[in-house]
Amino acid sequence: MDPQVKKTVLRKLPHGVYIIGVAHNGHTNAFTGTWLTQVSFTPPLVALGVRKDSGSFQMIQDAGVFTVNLLDKTQKPIAEHFVKPAGADHDKLAGIRTRPGSTGAPVLEDALGYFECRVREIANAQGDHAVVIGEVVDAGLHRDGPALTLMDTGWHYGG
Repeated sequence: MDPQVKKTVLRKLPHGVYIIGVAHNGHTNAFTGTWLTQVSFTPPLVALGVRKDSGSFQMIQDAGVFTVNLLDKTQKPIAEHFVKPAGADHDKLAGIRTRPGSTGAPVLEDALGYFECRVREIANAQGDHAVVIGEVVDAGLHRDGPALTLMDTGWHYGG
């Protein structure tokens, strides 16, 4: 297999751009996620890819909850804000309008909408990203509009 062709083809998979909120033991954080898909209607389940070496993944494991905040096509700057890992002394949510959701994980007030999940399963022992299966337990719509996609940003993540 040609590694460059594989990378190019995998980067053509369409992905949304989301802000994933996490909370545990009084601490909150959020990160930009792109690997997300619905995997069941009953119960409503989603699968989210999360880097295993991230602090947010540890928070998801420990708390067992997360939010998915959907952005509109004009909100690339918000996605950029959450792309880089936070240092121990940096609060990425400072200055961002949020509220705790019913699970305690942060909901972005300026997002198109959101849903909250309880972790039901974590898989992918072999990969650098875990597959977190979450059951959607709450949701809200702040407004309607076209959702931000990875293609809209000009970024590449994958391959």
